[in-house]
Amino acid sequence: MHLHYIYHSCFALIDEDIVVIYDYWKDPDGRLPKFLDEAELEEKEVYFIVSHFHEDHFNPEIVAWCTERKNAGWHLLPSYDTMRRRRIDKTLPLAVLRFGETVETPHFTLKAYRSTDVGVCTVITLPDGTTVLHAGDCNNWYFPESAEDNEMGSRVKVTPQEMEKLFLSILRDIRADYKKIDHVMFPVDPRLGQEMLRGPFQLLRTIEVGHLHPMHYTLPLN
Repeated sequence: MHLHYIYHSCFALIDEDIVVIYDYWKDPDGRLPKFLDEAELEEKEVYFIVSHFHEDHFNPEIVAWCTERKNAGWHLLPSYDTMRRRRIDKTLPLAVLRFGETVETPHFTLKAYRSTDVGVCTVITLPDGTTVLHAGDCNNWYFPESAEDNEMGSRVKVTPQEMEKLFLSILRDIRADYKKIDHVMFPVDPRLGQEMLRGPFQLLRTIEVGHLHPMHYTLPLN
């Protein structure tokens, strides 16, 4: 299994028979077409996982791609809020992701968990036992400053203490099923300032992680 960073929160997971694309938004370096072309050439199944509806985690192009290539083994796995907010045809997705539910495919098992924002975070288990977590926007969005001091903080409607309690509760839910996770894609968001690493450190103290892959830590596109 290989994990390739695309941009922002988008990664491409490449395994023997599949390509899994997480939270595709933009591809400024043009990496994604290579993986998708190879998937078609090698007749691999392609899965697009969408953790939530936010613009920087969802590009409507994937709906067109999966519609055009549905019979060729291209599958859409959107979260429940993405279905509603992006008005996706109910007949298109292979499954709709709701926290607490498990999805079985021929190539992996996926379990969805709560998020501290919207949508879900997911853990997939490959046939060889490798586990992969994509957090989406699940993080400890701990803004000690007042809401007026930052753009993101104005969206957070709970106190820092309430946010932290929710985040730690989600980590415990995940740990109840997975004591160790091989690969974790997790927000390391500079908008949190000095608290940027608070969530990642709490994750690492709660769950044994083989490899931590930062996301969100990208400069704006020109």
